[in-house]
Amino acid sequence: MKQVLLCVLSLVVLCLSCGKWGRRERVYDFPQILQADTLRVLTLNTSTSYFIYRDQPMGYHYDMIRDFCKYHGLVPEIIVAGNTRAMLQMLHDREADMIAYNMPVTNALKDSVLYCGLRQISHQVLVQRAGRGDTLLTDVTGLIGKRVTVPNELKYRERMNNLNNELGGGILIDRMDSDTIVAEDLIRMVSRGEIAYTVADDDLAMLNHTYFRNLNVDLPVSFDQRASWVVRKDTPLLADSLDSWVESRSSEPAFLRIIKRYFEETKGYSDVGAPSFREIAGNGVISPFDSYFKQYGRESGIDWRLLASVSYQESTFETEGQSWAGAVGLMGLMPATAASLGVEGDQLLDPRKNIQAGTEYLKNLLRTFRFVDDPDERIKMALAAYNGGIGHVFDALALTEKYGGDKEIWAGNVERYLQLKRLEQYYSDPVCKNGYFRADETINYVREVIDRWEIYKKSLSLPSV
Repeated sequence: MKQVLLCVLSLVVLCLSCGKWGRRERVYDFPQILQADTLRVLTLNTSTSYFIYRDQPMGYHYDMIRDFCKYHGLVPEIIVAGNTRAMLQMLHDREADMIAYNMPVTNALKDSVLYCGLRQISHQVLVQRAGRGDTLLTDVTGLIGKRVTVPNELKYRERMNNLNNELGGGILIDRMDSDTIVAEDLIRMVSRGEIAYTVADDDLAMLNHTYFRNLNVDLPVSFDQRASWVVRKDTPLLADSLDSWVESRSSEPAFLRIIKRYFEETKGYSDVGAPSFREIAGNGVISPFDSYFKQYGRESGIDWRLLASVSYQESTFETEGQSWAGAVGLMGLMPATAASLGVEGDQLLDPRKNIQAGTEYLKNLLRTFRFVDDPDERIKMALAAYNGGIGHVFDALALTEKYGGDKEIWAGNVERYLQLKRLEQYYSDPVCKNGYFRADETINYVREVIDRWEIYKKSLSLPSV
């Protein structure tokens, strides 16, 4: 009888622990994460957190969490959510271990999460031109009588309306109602002189300043807001580990290099001080490496002048150059891409090997797009993939086909949908596999490489076989 009673009590306890009367959650904190070797990380697909570029995962928050994982011998498993609310729900449902994103510090969340790890004091700033002849505003009172175009996001509209009230009125606020215009589009429009001013979060503004150097983003227009990574309340050891990592690594070169990579380094190579490609071509010689371009162009069936144009665009013929994204050498190869072609380490700095690998990579891309009948259009697709990554180009092809465009034509078709991948409604479309993409650099890349190639062709003949 006693044994029967014990069995019944055991069954009741089991039901109370795991059944419909209650749930006793198994402890899953940092020791268990270390044992599993994997850290499940939630983030958003944005230009400041996580994105794919040149077929490699990148982003400020991604690089930071990857450094944390490397520090502890963990593998990061990145889980991209649709928005901050979804991230919090997924964290609560134990679908992930933490959120690596700037989550605002609020009293409403303090009962359910622990703020830890990477912390940031953020605010909104005025984005204005800082070129020759531009007058910089250094105080918000200077906005009285000025026209400010704000993105179609509630936080920006509310802040500018409140600032206008604080100043007693006078700011001319233009609200951008279109869902196809986002904050980064307005920043670009300020750089081009199409609008006078806009506002943005300071991290987004600083990142865009690395693309548009004629901007000033130093004037705050809002109060400071604290933001941080978060973990669940029941994982205090993970929170302590993230805090300890920041404390021990924040002054280390690798940590500082990540910050510099995204918020200080100019994106892409600069042509300042480099000889004009028109002048070079006019002298009958494009570069000191023409013999390699001709050799591998002949072997691959690719016009050597196109290879030279790609190389100039990637590195201005600097053999030891490296882009902000990590592309190395004359042909601007990502180390992972070069390794797949048999070129690794210091070999990337060898002009012959770099050009040979870059040529082989471009040849592979041209072969990938062989379904495009027109060779000129095929080259444009391949160049876009060379610069931005093949995944994003295939996403653009899928979008082009879905929305009735011609996926064998670059201009106005594939190019257009590649540009639209900056918008959530497009990069979150089921046909897209690679998420957010900022296409400005890639679209300019294709145009400039083709334009330079045309000049080379007019100035220089193909070598005789």
